[in-house]
Amino acid sequence: MPFGIGIWELLVLLLVLLLVFGPKRLPEMGRQLGKGMREFKDSVTGDSKDDDDDTFLPPAEPAVPTAPAASESRERDTAS
Repeated sequence: MPFGIGIWELLVLLLVLLLVFGPKRLPEMGRQLGKGMREFKDSVTGDSKDDDDDTFLPPAEPAVPTAPAASESRERDTAS
């Protein structure tokens, strides 16, 4: 066993976890722990599913700035 933990120590640890968190929360905690470890491994190795979703958008048309008409600028100046 890793870290020098024997079978009996592991069973006592699992029993204490079962008593503290209850049988309904343990599977949820295990799933969250597994998901966290998987995300950590992916971030360390650089494997990311976000990189696989390469969506290429067509280039945007350049915006041509237009000068406001004289009547529009007067309306904006007089409104207060």
